[in-house]
Amino acid sequence: MGAPSTRKRYRILDRGNYEERLSSKIFLVNFTGFTLVYPDDAFPFTFTPLTAFSIIQKLHILIRGSSSMIVIGIDPGLARLGYGVIEVTNGEIRAVRYGCIETSGKYLRTSERLLKIYSEVEALFENYKPVYISLEKLFFTRNVSSAMGVSEVRGIILLAAEQQNIPVAEYTPNQVKQAITGSGRADKRQMQEMIKRLLRLTEIPTPDDAADALSIALCHIHIMR
Repeated sequence: MGAPSTRKRYRILDRGNYEERLSSKIFLVNFTGFTLVYPDDAFPFTFTPLTAFSIIQKLHILIRGSSSMIVIGIDPGLARLGYGVIEVTNGEIRAVRYGCIETSGKYLRTSERLLKIYSEVEALFENYKPVYISLEKLFFTRNVSSAMGVSEVRGIILLAAEQQNIPVAEYTPNQVKQAITGSGRADKRQMQEMIKRLLRLTEIPTPDDAADALSIALCHIHIMR
């Protein structure tokens, strides 16, 4: 049975490049139901999220003609957003860039802060053309004001990713710890040491928000394997 005409679909990877090289076999994926479909919608198949992402990774390697890919991890925050750009080439992992986008409520309205974050995140995605965005999942907190700010920033990130057709994977802090250290109870120091080791850095990455973003990207890469 054909896929519903109202189904929202996303092109995999970068726009244009995919259709140009595989014009007869364009795979589209619905990240809400994780449904992979052919252009004629004749044979839709539903997968689990991880299986769908694994398929996309293999398609990316096929299209680009190499096993190189970029994953960007993001630790969302209104005052300070951490990001980490990681490249995986033939199984080798390296940190390409990491840092923070900072805004201050002292000098900017909330709308101005969100615009600044959006502009810089959009440029980051445009420059590095990631295959995936790995994002920390929002969890409830007693600090309602802080939670609202993080939620607004998450919306900005999801919007920027959607506009560039980049899939987003979300992980809880415990999932990230488990993937990086093997224990969901690892402390910050243990996490930072492991990030340094995995990325072969000469020192622990700073600030903490950037280190957290790198760990979120590494979590996705680990799970994809």
